[in-house]
Amino acid sequence: MKRLFDLLSATLGLIVLSPLLLLVAVGVRLRLGSPVIFSHQRPGLHGKPFYAYKFRSMTNARDAQGQLLPDEVRLVPFGKFLRRWSLDELPQLFNVVMGDVSLVGPRPLLMEYLPRYNKEQARRHDVRPGITGWAQVNGRNAISWEQKFKLDVWYVDHQSFWLDMKILLLTAVKVFSRKGISQEGYVSSEVFMGTPTREENRT
Repeated sequence: MKRLFDLLSATLGLIVLSPLLLLVAVGVRLRLGSPVIFSHQRPGLHGKPFYAYKFRSMTNARDAQGQLLPDEVRLVPFGKFLRRWSLDELPQLFNVVMGDVSLVGPRPLLMEYLPRYNKEQARRHDVRPGITGWAQVNGRNAISWEQKFKLDVWYVDHQSFWLDMKILLLTAVKVFSRKGISQEGYVSSEVFMGTPTREENRT
């Protein structure tokens, strides 16, 4: 039932939002350049890699040595606007149609995070990742990684159709309230380096 709902909803969303997708694509091309859509490998169900699609929100500005400038420099006002209203996430509807992600589930993070999870945190990959999730409607990027993962695992243990409906409704509220978009001091959030063990905390 969840997969059928995802497929029908994402397909309908792509049809209904096609004018907006085109408008954003033109804006990205004019303001940020090419490519309009970028893909990034992320871990999916059981950690299996897939390519997630997003509208680009940063420029390719580089220093004299050809190295990309810091994210906070490359994230221009137009890119901030896309992120503020979650418009950069719209191409992920194609990932939903392809079955890589669900509308609701733990957010797909970086491949390099996989070996940094402890056993409990790794359970977030027992379900398909999602465009939005329980952690996103309970703090988004404004909470710690440990809090996010606890919320992700809670969702894994309590997932249901009605919980997904609640999360989708709360997501719409969060988008319009524009809270928790970034962690203080970061463009989005700090890099997850792993949760210290009790022994590490004592040293």
